[in-house]
Amino acid sequence: MTVNRNPIIAVVGAGKCSKKLRDMAAEIGKYIAEQGGVIVCGGMGGVMEGVARGAKEAGGTTIGIIPTMDKNDANEFIDYVIPTGFGEARNIMVVRTADAVIALPGKYGTLSEMAFALKAKKPLISVSAWKLGDDMHQVENPIEAAKMAMEFARGDE
Repeated sequence: MTVNRNPIIAVVGAGKCSKKLRDMAAEIGKYIAEQGGVIVCGGMGGVMEGVARGAKEAGGTTIGIIPTMDKNDANEFIDYVIPTGFGEARNIMVVRTADAVIALPGKYGTLSEMAFALKAKKPLISVSAWKLGDDMHQVENPIEAAKMAMEFARGDE
């Protein structure tokens, strides 16, 4: 029996970033929530806080898979906190939870999540982030990335 579930979209990127990048992440979170998607992220600051804020402002659901064991370390916009105590190793859990992955600019943690997405054959959309070959999609517009991720997650692409 197939159960119809809401698509889960991972949004990854810098843990510390500019307001502009946080706002871009919020646009993505808002769009995904409005389309019935669930956000999964690393649950901390920067891009993760931005995407969760956008989703919550639109009435959406957020999951934060955090690197520490203290649920209070998650940002205030996370509904479901999953404390791992795994540090950066939690990156693979974020990716494996998702139906599609959107990457915003970040450093090596973001790079690892993008690589895990490719390894797991998860649809990967980069919004001005690392370019890792032809097995991913590169876009400039955050809403275009969100639409594409939802299409992949629903099997429309």
